[in-house]
Amino acid sequence: MNAAAPSRLVDKALAPRFALLCLGVWLNAADTLVTATIMPSVAREIGGYQYFGWSVAAYLTGSIVAGACSGKLSTGLGLRAATALTGLIYAVGCAMSALAPEFVTFILGRLIQGLGAGAVVALCYVAITALFPERLWPRVYGAVAGVWGAATLLGPLLGGLFAAAGFWRGAFWLFVVQAVIFVGAVLVMLPADKGDTGRGRIPTLQLALLVVGVSLIGGAGVVASPGLAATLAVGGMVGMAAMLAVNARTHDRLLPRNAADLRTATGLGLLTIFATEAAVIGFTVYGPAFIQVRHHASPLTAGYVVGAIAAGWTLCAMVFGHTPAQKDGRLVRLGAGVILVGAALSAWATARGTLIETAAAFAVLGAGFGLAHAFVARRAIGAAPADEQAMASSAVPTSQLIGGAAGAAGAGALANVLGFSHGVDPTLAASHGLVLFGAFLPLAVVGFAAAWRLGR
Repeated sequence: MNAAAPSRLVDKALAPRFALLCLGVWLNAADTLVTATIMPSVAREIGGYQYFGWSVAAYLTGSIVAGACSGKLSTGLGLRAATALTGLIYAVGCAMSALAPEFVTFILGRLIQGLGAGAVVALCYVAITALFPERLWPRVYGAVAGVWGAATLLGPLLGGLFAAAGFWRGAFWLFVVQAVIFVGAVLVMLPADKGDTGRGRIPTLQLALLVVGVSLIGGAGVVASPGLAATLAVGGMVGMAAMLAVNARTHDRLLPRNAADLRTATGLGLLTIFATEAAVIGFTVYGPAFIQVRHHASPLTAGYVVGAIAAGWTLCAMVFGHTPAQKDGRLVRLGAGVILVGAALSAWATARGTLIETAAAFAVLGAGFGLAHAFVARRAIGAAPADEQAMASSAVPTSQLIGGAAGAAGAGALANVLGFSHGVDPTLAASHGLVLFGAFLPLAVVGFAAAWRLGR
């Protein structure tokens, strides 16, 4: 769009596209909170508590693969066809999770579900930069954050109701229906566009290295030997580092060339997103289980306490979404600092605090993301070359997903080492729980350091 483009999101030309973005983001936002709420019930019915972290890692691995390829997918198939296809894949994954008779099938369903969800969200980010002028990006990010607010209220409620009724499978069937509606909306609302297959080749080597790296890290969460877990985790990090090295030296890239260059705003922004997400994903993975055991809370209550993270994020994103570009450096630094403080408070509160203290700590943690995330994304995307804008846009959620997968796998490995392989032991929750959640604080420090430089 040019300078004369509409400046209001409710403009007739922009409203249908904005509604479509909201629906796509809703699928991922609500799915995350619903699944976090029902996972203890899932593990009790079909077993596999020792693979608890892998259920999250499988979903995020699929999301990473799809998100990393979404920019290429959109240029190869066209935005409308790519988004409709990935929405259909998401529906198939939800159906597999709903029908799973045991945990292996459930994990496979979560993997396919992640493939669809990761691509849908990443393509929504691509659509923001493709369908809206740059001056509206922060406003769009802030407005879309309202969807997370709705998910914060409805996600734990839906998950808690299904878990309390002993019908957690119904939650996945509900998302099958929503995904079908999303696909229909895509075909109706998005304009037809032709892909450019000449520029849509998938960078298979980088993708293979990424899958191997994430899989090794995920494998660290399902082995009993601490030494083997550490070896797998290190091997996974080496695999991802190799992917970044190859990505910087090849023509067909799945991430911006400067993704690993910390001298650039793009590199610093993606590192901030990765490190902060890896530092806090453990609260989403194990928070509901700890809350249910320590406080004898229902799945509904546990879901809403963990949902305080999304609530804090949403509120701050909506309040500060209109901050002009000249001042966003301050919010980048402030938000990363609040994330660091919130992570430390949440580690203590989840293991030893009351329900109110835990919810308050989670709200502070989420507020940090709400303060910084949109502006970190704007700086990371805006600093990329014009021919890499689509890749930079999809790299924002992809970096967050990579951080989530690494953090979830690491939390799973550490949980098994600490004695939580068969559930949360109340006698160990206070002491070992503090270690489980506090061990990832150094990553929050890394994120803060990168954000401090980015805020210049």
